[in-house]
Amino acid sequence: MTAAGTAGPVLRRPEHRLDRRAVGYWTTRAACGWLLLAAAQTVWLLWASDGRRGLHLAALAVTAVAGAAHTLVMPSWRYRVHRWEAAPEALYTQTGWLVEERRIAPVSRIQTVDTARGPLEQLFGLTNVTVTTASAAGPVVIQGLGHTTAMELAAALTRRAQSTKGDAT
Repeated sequence: MTAAGTAGPVLRRPEHRLDRRAVGYWTTRAACGWLLLAAAQTVWLLWASDGRRGLHLAALAVTAVAGAAHTLVMPSWRYRVHRWEAAPEALYTQTGWLVEERRIAPVSRIQTVDTARGPLEQLFGLTNVTVTTASAAGPVVIQGLGHTTAMELAAALTRRAQSTKGDAT
C-alpha cells in the first residue's frame, strides 16, 4: 500500500534470473583480480631480503586461499541471489551476495535507460542495463543479462516510460 492507501508496487522477489554466462564472467573477473595481486606479491617476494621471505610467503598463501575461495564461491552465490523483473508498473531488482538489496523503480519515475558492455562482457555475450530514476538512491543496474535480453528490456522500459504520464520526478 502507498501512503495514500492505494495499491502500488510491492517490494518482492523478482521473477527472472540473470544469464547463466554471468557466472563465468564473474569467475573470470575475480580470478584475474586475485592473480594480479598474487603476481605483485610474487615480485615482492623475489625482491625481499632473506629475513622477510617467510612473511611474504605467508601473505602469498593467504592470498591464494582467499582468492580461491572467493573465485569458487562468489559467482554461483551471486547468480542465486541476483534477479530482475520488468512488470508493467515497475522494474524490480535483487542484487548482492554478502549484502542483499531489493529495489523498485516505478515506471513513472524512469528518466533514462542505458546499456553498457565492456570487452570482457562482450566476450561472454553479456550486457548491463542501467535505469536512472528520480531517486536519491541512484540508478538501478542489472548486470549480467544476455545481450538480446538486455536490448529488449531497454526498449520495453523506454516504451513504457514514454507512454506513462508524468515528468519522472
